Amino acid sequence: MAAKTQPRKRPGPGTTGGRRKSCYFCKDKVVEVDYKNVNQLRRYISERGRIRNGRITGACRRHQRQVAVAVKRAREMALLPYGQGS
Repeated sequence: MAAKTQPRKRPGPGTTGGRRKSCYFCKDKVVEVDYKNVNQLRRYISERGRIRNGRITGACRRHQRQVAVAVKRAREMALLPYGQGS
């Protein structure tokens, strides 16, 4: 029985690990992300209105989830725009 070999990833530009961004909310000891703080939430959405990835924002998993919920609530209250179509 032949063992399956997985294809190796080639190291390309940007695949070498850099320094991980520290979470802004953990640094400031923020317990809950507020959906009414629109200026803070604008950092976490793109110019097209889409929520940015946690790798890009540097937020930890817990706070990234809170940011996503806060952005969705702010959109519902018409404080932030919904993402434009593709």
